[in-house]
Amino acid sequence: MTALTGQVVAAFSRRFIVATAEGSLPCQVKGRHLRVVCGDQVEFRRDGDAGVIESVLPRTSLLYRSDAFKSKAIAANVTQLAVVVAARPSFSMELVQRCVLAAEDQGIVSLLILNKADLPETPAARERLNLLTRIGYPLVMLSALNDVAPLRPALHGHTTLLIGQSGMGKSTLINALFPDAGVVTAEYSEALDSGRHTTTHTRLHRLDADSAVIDSPGLQEFALQHLDTGALAHAFIEFRPFLGQCRFRDCKHETEPGCRLQEAAAAGDIDPARLKLFQTLRRLQQNAAQRL
Repeated sequence: MTALTGQVVAAFSRRFIVATAEGSLPCQVKGRHLRVVCGDQVEFRRDGDAGVIESVLPRTSLLYRSDAFKSKAIAANVTQLAVVVAARPSFSMELVQRCVLAAEDQGIVSLLILNKADLPETPAARERLNLLTRIGYPLVMLSALNDVAPLRPALHGHTTLLIGQSGMGKSTLINALFPDAGVVTAEYSEALDSGRHTTTHTRLHRLDADSAVIDSPGLQEFALQHLDTGALAHAFIEFRPFLGQCRFRDCKHETEPGCRLQEAAAAGDIDPARLKLFQTLRRLQQNAAQRL
């Protein structure tokens, strides 16, 4: 029997929903070593009313987070990362930046969404985001409960991964963009007997033929141990003009003389807070490597 192809539109641990030309099919993975994530294009074979995924087609991107011990793939073939924040509950600016750095490493563009824009604390939240908007990251402000129209142009032509801490309103955003999403969730969960775990999976919703949005569970941490020092430095877009120009080739960008990043921070060409974040993340990498 010839293999069929489709796209993974929902990932529940080791079980998946694959969208095909004929409709959606619950699938499992052949073997334990094949890593499949939402957004993957896959080859599968039918097995009664279900299917078996046999291979993953080449990816254009793979976004994942990692700690010292393991990495977790989140989504594949994403072209845009949208980090959702809100003034209430408060958000971690470091977590936002970590998400954006992971996207930069994969050549994925990033978008900031400031939700619940009608809250009185919103101007202060907007001020915090200046750290990223100043260096070119676009920002969309909206209230998902009232109107998601400001976001639609930014989603067109992209496969966008929505990511953010719990409580930022991602689910409200998804329901506003896809009014039938709640119905689809129940339907898919029933097919996979996964009704109790609806908030723990990643799901792709299609806006049109050229645009899709992948919803992901809320997160409270996002580690970057999979990036070595060189990749980490390159993920800071404003560092790139200065990389390779330090006096010492193995410069750690800490206190070494002739460090171009330190000079740029002193001159106001890069924000000292961004250099400090890089130094913090690099030390975390070193400490993790020493523990292994």
